[in-house]
Amino acid sequence: MARRLLSRCGQWVFAMAAAALFAGCATLPDEAPRLPTRAMAASADTALGKIALASQPDPDLSGFRLMPGGDFAFDTRIQLARRAQRTLDVQYYQVENDETGRYLLRTLRDAALRGVRVRLLMDDLYTSGEDELLLGLAATPNVELRLFNPFPAGRGSLLRRFAASLFDFGRVNRRMHNKLFIADGAMAVAGGRNIGNQYFRRTAGENFLDLDTFVAGALVPRLGALFDQYWNSIYVRPIQSVVASELPREELQKRFDTATGPDTTPPPPKPAPNDLLGYSPMAEDLNAGKLDLIWALAEAYADSPERVIGKTASYGGVPLLDVDSVRYNVVEQMRRARSEVTIVSPYLIPGEAGLEVMREIRRRHVKISVVTNSFAATDEPLVHTAYRRYRPEMLKLGADLYELSTTRTRRSVRLGLFGTSVGRLHAKSAVIDRQILFVGSMNFDPRSETHNTEIGLFIRSPEMARQTLKLIEVLKQQGAYRLRFAGGRGESRIEWISEEEAGRTTVLNEEPDSDFWGRTMLELLAPLTPESLL
Repeated sequence: MARRLLSRCGQWVFAMAAAALFAGCATLPDEAPRLPTRAMAASADTALGKIALASQPDPDLSGFRLMPGGDFAFDTRIQLARRAQRTLDVQYYQVENDETGRYLLRTLRDAALRGVRVRLLMDDLYTSGEDELLLGLAATPNVELRLFNPFPAGRGSLLRRFAASLFDFGRVNRRMHNKLFIADGAMAVAGGRNIGNQYFRRTAGENFLDLDTFVAGALVPRLGALFDQYWNSIYVRPIQSVVASELPREELQKRFDTATGPDTTPPPPKPAPNDLLGYSPMAEDLNAGKLDLIWALAEAYADSPERVIGKTASYGGVPLLDVDSVRYNVVEQMRRARSEVTIVSPYLIPGEAGLEVMREIRRRHVKISVVTNSFAATDEPLVHTAYRRYRPEMLKLGADLYELSTTRTRRSVRLGLFGTSVGRLHAKSAVIDRQILFVGSMNFDPRSETHNTEIGLFIRSPEMARQTLKLIEVLKQQGAYRLRFAGGRGESRIEWISEEEAGRTTVLNEEPDSDFWGRTMLELLAPLTPESLL
């Protein structure tokens, strides 16, 4: 843990020093105007469209299925890509160059070779060193790959990118965190997962506990419109306008084929017969021609791409409420709660505004339950330093606070993380009054509120809410510690409590699963952490 903290801090200090020494004035080249393209509507002329339309009981309803298991979540994306006949619209913050990422990219390439229009939109933050791979995909007929808020220089490493953009830091620090996958305008997947081994439990190291939802019905056209809002934005560039290559198209295609071939990119294992909620793989529904979904009213929101320049709605210089932002709508649902609010967020920094919302609903005796990562479970220790500042106040308000335990998740049969070194929380959701489910890409932290763009779905379904609470309860009981004050509400010292087998209770007085040096570094860094940048 100490090594991880030192590594992250050392990288940050080194990056700032390098930026100060080597910063230039790199800018993006001018780009010719582009004609906008639009999402395609579902049609019974496609297999997916026919199934979706036949399964929908009412034109105003949307169908959903939660996917807590990584094997089901990835297989669903692959099934949709393989069965698409007209269009695939794919939007991700991160697509890693590992077995999972390359397999998805190759599946998109194969779809394009069948004549499917593929529009792939990626944030440019984590594409360092991957230009040749991405250019190879973009060289495929019917594929267009665009980058959100691209870096103008330093393509080989993240350090060089920021060094070359020091005087443009306010722009390049703002990223597209959305995750969305739409097939033939008929079916979609949205939620918290990026594309990489650790998001689908395919590593022996650090794996994420995450949550996606499958979507069909009335909400899919709205998701397509939100995708178009980004795709046609002036802050998005075709990769060829950002990255120069002297290789001919045929050579780029050949190198992509080699990089994503079976020698380096084996197919993923088949999903289990049933997931934690009892569902079978989505392929069985698609083969049968009928979707087994929960149908409900729902809305979807996404932050404006103009957040990249810090633009917010205003009148006469006075900021206005951004009623279409994900954060605004989550907070409004919380404020309307009558009985209980349950929040799951891997990176949790409520800030004073968030605390005030909690105070407001606690004054009405609304129960608050929060699940987040412990110090040992988080992959962002600096975020944890800011989160710690708010723990005592949340506990004083009477919130039930839980932190994920790396030790307990590895031992849990139902969480399925055997063989991994660390289990981390990455799901982002909220349940309001056991009636409304929020699931999306937004964390409850300053970065999601002001720096990153996000997408979120609001599903008005007691059944979807019940299923999510069931998953959260498993997480609390088998993978987390409950926090409390050591001597009651009047003391500031915190204890971590877990109920083990045979009714045995474990009580810890220090950050669980951590060592002395890690906790020491946490104490040293806490006063220095710039909360507004986390």
